[in-house]
Amino acid sequence: MTDAASAGHEVGAVRKAAAGDIQRLAAALARAFYDDPPTCWVLRDESRRLNQLERSFALSLRKIFLGQDECYTTDGIGGGAIWTSPGKWHLGLLRQLRLTPALASINGRAVARLLQAINAAESNHPKELHYYLAFLGVEPKLQGKGIGSALLGDVLHRCDREQVPAYLEASTPRNRALYERNGFEVFEEFFLGTGSPPLWRMWRAPSSGSDA
Repeated sequence: MTDAASAGHEVGAVRKAAAGDIQRLAAALARAFYDDPPTCWVLRDESRRLNQLERSFALSLRKIFLGQDECYTTDGIGGGAIWTSPGKWHLGLLRQLRLTPALASINGRAVARLLQAINAAESNHPKELHYYLAFLGVEPKLQGKGIGSALLGDVLHRCDREQVPAYLEASTPRNRALYERNGFEVFEEFFLGTGSPPLWRMWRAPSSGSDA
């Protein structure tokens, strides 16, 4: 059995996430991002990081992402791909202000670095209409089995059918390589702030003609 087939057998088919998945999906994403270098730069207290991540993911899924109906997981909630639709990635000022107190309550003093990180990530976000991959995470014990690529598949196939590009920020060389295998190319390295590890802005042009 191939890694992809084994992973599919273990965690189930890829499907859209629903409201009832929020807590389990937030927990899976929190575990996936716990050791992520930029995440560690923002949330430096190891004893609080997992709880902060789980609560933050649950908040963002509930208040931002799930309503766009572009969140994907597996039957076993082995991870998730959290997308936004073309033209929907940016939160308006009013929505940002409404979410800030909750983010501050969850993240405490780290909220200043979190907001700095968000601003840095948004500072050169492409203006062209695109699908935006906000987060892709797979449970640590399931990584390396093809689940990440499987979670990307539905939206990337749609990008090709609709001739719409996709964009993301990669946070490690390992996930950058995963995205490169799925057609993304780096166009800029950037940093969240002084002393932060590098991240990479990546763009995927849609396949055309017989390649789609």
